[in-house]
Amino acid sequence: MSELRLEELSAATVVAANNLTLKPGQEQYVAPVSHSIAEAYVNPTTAWPRVVVDAEGTVVGFIMGNFDASSDDEALRSCIWRMNVAADSQGRGIGRFAVHALAEEARSRGFDRLTVMYEPGDDGPEEFFAHIGFQVIGDTPYGEHFAGLTLESSNAAADEQGLARA
Repeated sequence: MSELRLEELSAATVVAANNLTLKPGQEQYVAPVSHSIAEAYVNPTTAWPRVVVDAEGTVVGFIMGNFDASSDDEALRSCIWRMNVAADSQGRGIGRFAVHALAEEARSRGFDRLTVMYEPGDDGPEEFFAHIGFQVIGDTPYGEHFAGLTLESSNAAADEQGLARA
């Protein structure tokens, strides 16, 4: 896998993000990136849109999180709002990289859980999210799964690595 980095969505990356293609059958599970871009500008204080760029400078993925500690809906306090990985780049760790980066951002903001809602189905993202560690908490009124990933505190992660001091 080539080196990956996250960049803020910008005028330089928005067209590439909007042109990401999915594998056949996946499009029914993800809204177009253009919808996320519009939502990011409607909710600029809570939206966290980023593109994943590979070592060659190519946009290979998009992820948008939402961080709103005051939301009445626990599913929307710290969540993955959207995620797309280019069809020809899937299976190379790009989605995992994007989710881990979003989880780290959530952790840095003081959240202890990252959530995601997705529609179950054969070509859907359920297997991907389960593999990363998300566990289904329940279902939405619309039949989507609501899943969560518990985030360790920075101190707990440092303890595991032997970096924390007593």
